[in-house]
Amino acid sequence: MPAAMRCGTVRVPLDYAAPAKGSVEIALARIPASDPGKRLGSLLLNYGGPGGPGIAGLAADPKAFAGLGERYDLIAFDPRGVGHSEPVSCGGSQQTADEARADAAAQLAALRAVVRRCELASGPVLPYIGTVHVARDMDVMRHVLGDRKLNYLGFSYGTRLGAVYAAQFPERTGRMVLDGVDTLVEPLAEQALVTARGQQRALDRFLSWCARRPGCVYGSNTRSAGQKVNALVARLDKEPLVGQDGTYVTGQDAVDSIAAALYSRQTWPRLADALAMAERDRDPVGLLQLGGPADPSDPHDAEEERTEEERAGGPGTVPGDNAEAALTAVTCADDPDRSNDTASPAAIAKELAGLKGEFLRASEVFGPHQLRTVLSCYGRPAGTDFIRKIDRPGAPRMLLVGTRGDPATPYEWTEETAKRLGSAVVVDFKGDGHTGYPVSSCVREYADRFLLDGRLPAGTRSCPAVE
Repeated sequence: MPAAMRCGTVRVPLDYAAPAKGSVEIALARIPASDPGKRLGSLLLNYGGPGGPGIAGLAADPKAFAGLGERYDLIAFDPRGVGHSEPVSCGGSQQTADEARADAAAQLAALRAVVRRCELASGPVLPYIGTVHVARDMDVMRHVLGDRKLNYLGFSYGTRLGAVYAAQFPERTGRMVLDGVDTLVEPLAEQALVTARGQQRALDRFLSWCARRPGCVYGSNTRSAGQKVNALVARLDKEPLVGQDGTYVTGQDAVDSIAAALYSRQTWPRLADALAMAERDRDPVGLLQLGGPADPSDPHDAEEERTEEERAGGPGTVPGDNAEAALTAVTCADDPDRSNDTASPAAIAKELAGLKGEFLRASEVFGPHQLRTVLSCYGRPAGTDFIRKIDRPGAPRMLLVGTRGDPATPYEWTEETAKRLGSAVVVDFKGDGHTGYPVSSCVREYADRFLLDGRLPAGTRSCPAVE
């Protein structure tokens, strides 16, 4: 932990509509401005997620914001339900047992069982998780920190947090930069379809780069390269690769590894090498090293391995599945659409079958996985419709950054959110990977100039790709 970092907690209502229900402690950390004579106030940071702890992110790399840290106190926090802010859990993996995949009725029953397990393993915060609640928490933090307005830099899911805060508290919104802009919020099926298209677009850009690289396993023809990746995934689903330690790597495991590698252009050489090893040598080690298949433990085993303090929710403990549990909980809390629990399994199976062709047309590689996420909220209570209704052309001016080759938050979401907010300036980063601030000096210059000096250009601005 950086020597200057100080940690603490802020207590906020569990339910802002009914404060008598209790409260929740939010963990936050502060690194004071290094030039206090020119201090502008606090800058709240969110690294994304949902389910990502902010304190660990700031502790790991405070130098990433060194220029901003001269004049701002850098503030990071773990959102409610995440990290050290009363973390939620599902008592282990949210994956359903293999035998539950036999038919639609068994699959849906298994999904309901997972939801029940999450309810039992989490504390009272679970029904009050979600972006609208966290935005209210951010306003409490602003007040406690002594700032008249909230200055904010958010990445990925953190952009949704910033947009929701600005919609709720426009008069208290200061200088705000949102990088890697999330949706506000499309239905789950549409989110999944747009994500599959964005991932495919990022893969196509990677393959074009690989085709210009000596020794690319797929040669110089980018069209045939895409077909060969499709064939690799299909082949591994039928006959997985087996590592020296006995680890199986299926086609869907390979998809996970490819998706992870597309987040940063710096990882592209490793992805090229991993694909070459898989194709030429049938060696899965390169894919595994990219963050491929996890080996989810049985939830009963996970419960047995937890200490008595962890089972009791002791101080400082974070369940091993917290990030996954919080990701699903927040995603579902933010979405008012649900698969109809009263619909017959046959009707739901028919609905998914009807979507399959469109998802495969979006991407043979990523479409099948994204289609499975359509049911990720099945069995959970309906979420808020506040976010979907955001339409604030009078919102304070802010800066939005969209990356053309972003595999996680496709560029079209930047344009859509800018229209919803009405007064946003867009930086169109022509590069690759997820978010632009960490890799583009051009993006950083626009963002820092606005955050430090309040200077914001009109219209859409462009930043070149980073080679």
